Amino acid sequence: MEVPVAQNEWLFLDSGPGNPAYNMALDEALLEAMPRLERPVLRFYGWTEPAASFGYFQKWAEVERLTPLRPLVRRPTAGGLVPHDADWTYSLAFPVSAPWYSLTAQESYRRVHESLQSAFARLGAPTELAPISLQLGPGQCFAGYECADLLWRGRKIAGAAQRRRKDGLLIQGSIQPPPLALEKRAWQQALRETTRLSEGASWVQLMLDAQIRSRADTLSIEKYSQPSFNQKR
Repeated sequence: MEVPVAQNEWLFLDSGPGNPAYNMALDEALLEAMPRLERPVLRFYGWTEPAASFGYFQKWAEVERLTPLRPLVRRPTAGGLVPHDADWTYSLAFPVSAPWYSLTAQESYRRVHESLQSAFARLGAPTELAPISLQLGPGQCFAGYECADLLWRGRKIAGAAQRRRKDGLLIQGSIQPPPLALEKRAWQQALRETTRLSEGASWVQLMLDAQIRSRADTLSIEKYSQPSFNQKR
């Protein structure tokens, strides 16, 4: 007997540090699981080593010249090059039944950064959404900023990339911490509380089942760790 999904129930997962290939693989596995989970998932994660991720549509030859960070891993989402050395990383996956799935790309981008802005405000760190775009380094997510990126004293501290597919919406985001004494765990809790108030979300911890774990392992080994995928463009 299936248990009915509670209205406005959101799932959260703190998966801890992972290697670059597995981090991307688990995000895609969660996206693929959306038709079965039928609830949004907020995932927090870290990195076992310095690395950089780059957008699905970027060219390998251009990306490898932009950063000394290695390894490089291609994301399932679009966007530019993102360093993962001291950042805080998160992802959001939404099923097609969620209101977020029906938003335009611009609307969902702004909305996720408004949530981050509110979370930082709860911690006493005022930020602002960029009113315009200012490109300083082509292909690099944190060189300059796009409209609705999150700024702290004029510097971009949060960016995101997204992918809409028939199984759901995936948003991957990175926080480059501002020079303030903010604690990562406190920020994670602030984001969950902000989402509870703005979305009416009731939080339930996600326990990864065998199906998601197996799919993430497969994607990590057969896709995201393979030069044939990372260097395919």
